[in-house]
Amino acid sequence: MLKEVLIVEGKSDTAAVRRAVEADCITTGGFHFTRRTLQNIAAAYKQRGIIILTDPDSAGENIRKFLTERFPNAKHAYIPRDEATANDDIGVEQASPEAIRNALAKVRTLEINPREEFTAAEMVALKLSGGADSSKLRDKIGAALGIGYGNVKTFVRRLNSYGVTRAEFLEALKNVTSADS
Repeated sequence: MLKEVLIVEGKSDTAAVRRAVEADCITTGGFHFTRRTLQNIAAAYKQRGIIILTDPDSAGENIRKFLTERFPNAKHAYIPRDEATANDDIGVEQASPEAIRNALAKVRTLEINPREEFTAAEMVALKLSGGADSSKLRDKIGAALGIGYGNVKTFVRRLNSYGVTRAEFLEALKNVTSADS
């Protein structure tokens, strides 16, 4: 049983999570949070901690951002988009139990004072920005590091905010680029 409570978007997400792990979940019902839902999340946050596990799409990112502003010490888990897509639909409910367990094994917490370790210019130099396959490479590295997919600005912010070390980043980059060769 996970100590933290998982925050997911819907009932189907809760069912998918429970096929993967033993955990308590709170569903947001999408972006339309009720006062009661926010009270339940706040109570879980104070008592046990929360892990935000939203869909890897723009709606999920908006929910994650909203919750992170209110619960800054929340933990974050990301399922890669390609592992959360089936039948032309994307979401936690589409992910396999293994994909959910992998995401939960790479949980990250935002740092209060993000570092300035990584830059957008560096991403260009490493072909993670501006190239034909840059988006795919960022997606694969984000999956390996457990920080999810993002455009260059989001990717750099997550690298710096989630405490990704230079060694972790270079190892992920090496593994992804050697696997693509």
